Amino acid sequence: MAKVLVIGGSGFVSGTVARAAVAAGHKTWVVTRGQKELPAGVTALVADRKDQPAFAAAIDSAGTDWDVVYDCIGYFAPDARQDVEVFRNRTPQLGFISTDFVYDPPFRKVPQPVETEHFLTDDSYGANKRRCELELINGDTGDMKWTVIRPCHIYGPGSELGCLPKHGRDKELLNRIRAGEPLELVGAGYFLQQPIFVRDLAAFFLSIIGNRNAHGQIYNMYGPDIIQSRDYYDIIADVLGTKAKYIELPVDQYREEHPEHVSFLCHRVSTLDKMREHGLAVPATPLVDGLIEHTKSLLAQGR
Repeated sequence: MAKVLVIGGSGFVSGTVARAAVAAGHKTWVVTRGQKELPAGVTALVADRKDQPAFAAAIDSAGTDWDVVYDCIGYFAPDARQDVEVFRNRTPQLGFISTDFVYDPPFRKVPQPVETEHFLTDDSYGANKRRCELELINGDTGDMKWTVIRPCHIYGPGSELGCLPKHGRDKELLNRIRAGEPLELVGAGYFLQQPIFVRDLAAFFLSIIGNRNAHGQIYNMYGPDIIQSRDYYDIIADVLGTKAKYIELPVDQYREEHPEHVSFLCHRVSTLDKMREHGLAVPATPLVDGLIEHTKSLLAQGR
């Protein structure tokens, strides 16, 4: 049994990681602002990470060290810097969730290697995640070893459905499909991607505990199935007993009008070989199975 700390713990991904840790028999703490219900079986440390003194005090109040710390809510360089400063003498391992949006879209390859010279450098979500990575890569982490994952689209119960503009995380997606409303997809939804089921991501994170192969490594966290983005919506429509309809949004026009979404407008494909070679838990949930469960979870909520 390991001692696990999850920074977050009440959100979609962080909550799934915390529940997986508890289910695996690990003694689990979470750092939370105390505003949402927490998974059963965790010990809560209440603090807002943006309040750095309060965050450090909450960590001290636990009176323990951890075998692994997972940062599920690090978005800006100071967040990763905080991880280094607070945890380098408290844990031998840090897992950090980045994003595959770190890659500069015009230079992406199929499959996309982890190592590249082409990262975003603007003020986008992906660029700020890359700055987080650099804090770990270049920081004085002492004996603390880090592992970074760059997920593709994460899906599963606890989140909204939708993987491509204009219907990414669309709360009305099921109603639109049932009503026969055409979905407006950039490039008609023909971009390739590999959505990752959230419990597969959590299983991978747990598998890094004590695995030296994962030290100082970055992994593209992708699912097992390469699909066209429209296939994702077709599966959802099939669960609803209907067919999805589409309207194509021209890629160039959409890029010009929505530069903030440029990281969606490319193929997002990688391999799982590195995880397999390092003896880690390889994502294996078929997209069909995961999306059926995800869709039914929303239907069960009356959606």
